[in-house]
Amino acid sequence: MIERRKTRQIQVGPVRVGGDAPVTVQSMTKTDTRDVRATVDQIWALEAAGCDIVRVGVPDKDAAETLGEIRKQIRIPLIADIHFDYRLALIALDQGVDGLRLNPGNIGDRSRVEEIVKVAAERKIPIRIGVNAGSLEKDLLARDGGPTLKGMVESALRHIRILEDLNYPEMKVSLKASDPLMMIEAYRLLAEEIDYPLHLGVTEAGTPGVGTIRSAVGIGTLLAEGIGDTIRVSLSADPVEEIKAGIAILKSLGLRKGGLTFVSCPSCARADIDLVALAQDVEQRLAGITREIHVAAMGCEVNGPGEARGADIGVAGGKGIGWIFRKGEVIRKVKESEIADALMEEINKMLAEGDGHT
Repeated sequence: MIERRKTRQIQVGPVRVGGDAPVTVQSMTKTDTRDVRATVDQIWALEAAGCDIVRVGVPDKDAAETLGEIRKQIRIPLIADIHFDYRLALIALDQGVDGLRLNPGNIGDRSRVEEIVKVAAERKIPIRIGVNAGSLEKDLLARDGGPTLKGMVESALRHIRILEDLNYPEMKVSLKASDPLMMIEAYRLLAEEIDYPLHLGVTEAGTPGVGTIRSAVGIGTLLAEGIGDTIRVSLSADPVEEIKAGIAILKSLGLRKGGLTFVSCPSCARADIDLVALAQDVEQRLAGITREIHVAAMGCEVNGPGEARGADIGVAGGKGIGWIFRKGEVIRKVKESEIADALMEEINKMLAEGDGHT
């Protein structure tokens, strides 16, 4: 059981972050924010996938002025991502967003942050101090000869102190880098200095294959140490893939319950069925299931029966056949060509009956 680091708790719309609240999963839309319909549609798809909090880019005044309309049409908290122009944060707050992300590396001097906090404080809107190794303050880059752990932590602490001086503790902090090792060490260092909730992420992680691995290493390492209150997996892909990866990371560490759990063996010379093709087929068919259920697809008699029995619905392969298990009992024996159909039939039957993993 992971013992999580004790942090303050903030409220992002109806969602609690930090303290004893569950670790939340975030994503960011990849639409043009000025296109309200496309942005809202993407946010609804993200919510359906399990997204708890969503962030949108705010590159200009036109984008900022659409936030109110977007906010009216969605249910999960909306965060405005602000860079360079602090006035966009003021518009976003006026539009009713649930939170802000400010980049210390480009938001400007203290007076601009003070203006933002003055307005945010009226509605207790939380602010994320979002440090990124790729956009640190120029003086830190010049001093250290490039992005460093020391520079990232110092950047965060500078802006944390500003908000503290203004008696505004409604904040969470992130220290993102594309290098998982740099990101891990930066968060470890900062976690020793503050008790504000931390937003974890490996920035610019890459495409789903390598990006999911890099994110799992960085985010998963910290979560396993009890560090982290909310996460975002950054992938060059549909943002729904970010949510799937984020939820998988949390479930792997026992930090999130519910939803689909699908396990399958890697296959080997003992497998008497084409397990790899079967697993891929079943995984695709399970894509739309969000109810809590544990499904196992196994290829041989070594671990197959045990894993299949331990699942809500499972299959263990034999020579050209498959035994379908439900709650530990064999309920069907089918030909290899019928396994996927039979498995899905039993899964759908179980869900229709309201049964599932207990």
